[in-house]
Amino acid sequence: MDPVRFGLVGYGFGGRYFHAPLLAAAAEVDLVGVVTSSAQRRELVAREHPGTATFGSLAELRAAGAEAVAISTPADTHSALTDEALDLGLAVVCDKPFALDATAALASVERAERLGLRLAPYQNRRWDSDFRTVQALAEAGTLGTITRFESRFERFTPEPGPAPAGGGTLLDFGSHLVDQALVLLGPVTSVYAEWRVRANGLDDDVFVALTHVGGARSHLAGSWSEGAPGDRFRVTGTAGSYVVGGPMDGQEDALVAGQTPATLGPAWGAEPEERWGRVRRGDQAERVPTLPGAWDTFYPAFAAAVRGLGLVPVEPRDAVASLTVLDAARRSATEGVVVRLP
Repeated sequence: MDPVRFGLVGYGFGGRYFHAPLLAAAAEVDLVGVVTSSAQRRELVAREHPGTATFGSLAELRAAGAEAVAISTPADTHSALTDEALDLGLAVVCDKPFALDATAALASVERAERLGLRLAPYQNRRWDSDFRTVQALAEAGTLGTITRFESRFERFTPEPGPAPAGGGTLLDFGSHLVDQALVLLGPVTSVYAEWRVRANGLDDDVFVALTHVGGARSHLAGSWSEGAPGDRFRVTGTAGSYVVGGPMDGQEDALVAGQTPATLGPAWGAEPEERWGRVRRGDQAERVPTLPGAWDTFYPAFAAAVRGLGLVPVEPRDAVASLTVLDAARRSATEGVVVRLP
């Protein structure tokens, strides 16, 4: 197929490391330009992606021939930029959180449906090495019927400075934690949450408990201030448990270090044996090879969908479902109640 002419909005940490290298490495994508108003970031684009143009607006990007765009900007700009891009006739990938609440997310999804344009939330963590392994074990029945899913995104940083726009750990890490729980165990019937508000006014040390329709429970934790991060996953079933510790999936570290799927080739996403998890049954423990991470599959799949050759890699209404849960978690943490969902 002809490569899809893609633009990128934003060249902060996410745009620079999570989007631009994967867009540039995909044969199905032609990275035509980056929208940024920062002179410093324009210089970075010129140095790191020679020949890639920079633009001052989405309209300029569209006029240069872009067909699709990836949005990686502060959270409180996501909905407005998504809607603007759709109105310009662009297919859209929007980073997490897809919107600040479920109402805004649904409005963007319905806009894309009305305009007949492809839209997807950037839930790259579905293709983490450890989560792919959890899914494979669940599908194979290795753990029996899953009864509890424990998942953590925990890091340690000093007390933060001024509050970033639209920030907070519930939306930041929670967008991935809740999405993975819904992918693995399906819809939920009740939500309970706790958090601590840090000095900058943002929520942190977030804990979210979900009860799924099938009876399984998810216990999700996110923190930027955890001095002793816990296991990444502990997945308990009727036939055993799978435990994998930290550090997290290595694709982020590889990208920050300047590696890409193009430079690493078949080695992309591979995890060393010392980071493999184990299936535990009491005193018995069996080491399980971790499947390779596959963030590099997202943009080729989205480009194919733009060309009418397949489905988008993440359905946009999945973002509405996740944000419905996150809205309930916000209410639960604020009011100290368990929130029931239909």
